[in-house]
Amino acid sequence: MFATAISPAESGSTVLAGPFRSPRNLLEAQTYGDHASIHDDDTARRLGFQGGTIEGPTHFSQIAPLGARLWGEAWFRAGCVSAHFRQPSYDGEEVRAFVDPAGAEQGFARMWMNKADGSEILTGTISVGPHHPTTALDERLSKLRPLEEPLRILTEARVGARTERQRVRMPRDERMGDLYPFSLREKLAVITEPCPVYLDGSDNPFGRATLPMEMLSVLTQYDAPPMFRVDPRAIGLFADQEIRLLDGPLYPDEDYEIDREIVAVSGSRRTESVWIRSNIYRRGGASPLATVLLNSAYLKDSL
Repeated sequence: MFATAISPAESGSTVLAGPFRSPRNLLEAQTYGDHASIHDDDTARRLGFQGGTIEGPTHFSQIAPLGARLWGEAWFRAGCVSAHFRQPSYDGEEVRAFVDPAGAEQGFARMWMNKADGSEILTGTISVGPHHPTTALDERLSKLRPLEEPLRILTEARVGARTERQRVRMPRDERMGDLYPFSLREKLAVITEPCPVYLDGSDNPFGRATLPMEMLSVLTQYDAPPMFRVDPRAIGLFADQEIRLLDGPLYPDEDYEIDREIVAVSGSRRTESVWIRSNIYRRGGASPLATVLLNSAYLKDSL
């Protein structure tokens, strides 16, 4: 379905790779808490980064052709990307996606992405349902250790806290607020891997345009109600994310409902993290169409 060229990572290797791409940062103007974000050049440099960072799920569009190569149309209905972000990448920087297809017959494969110098920016798994094997973030959640220091930023985050359902929609031409100051149409104009399934047309097997997997992250974050208070100076970034389709695909210009639950709170020397799982439903539906698990890590140095 994708026109993306996929080839062995090197001669004689069973590992498959897509081409190098240079994703665009559409979040330079992102704001939250009345201040700029890690995707803004000045803010990012103040925290020790070389510039505004590419948001992690942007890279999922480069991974999608590998999933479609392994599982065909089933990928768009029940595919899953589960990723731990190792280091940031920046606007225009070349990155490449890889997958080891061993295990693909069981609906599972290891994947990763590298910069041109070979350094790894993310690692994880891809899989296909209906019965997803244990994912990379399933493993990470199972190995979280108790916090060794008292929380300073996430003092009000409570595991098990849950929101009521919220109605959401992604129009094609509407910018998605302060967090996502771009529209679906603007994203599709620069997406690294164009695909007929994202557009209306006779070569779309779903009969209508669908949402790219990376845009499910936007759908769950757009206008999300606060689940706890955070010091407005705190700067956050995505440390882990899993987007799992259960009964997809999802479509633009359609009403959905989302509820959210805090499933874990964790920390490291530099960060405090909250893990939130968002469930996306048809209006009035009982079973989720998709889930998005996000670990948002807040930088202690930003306070």
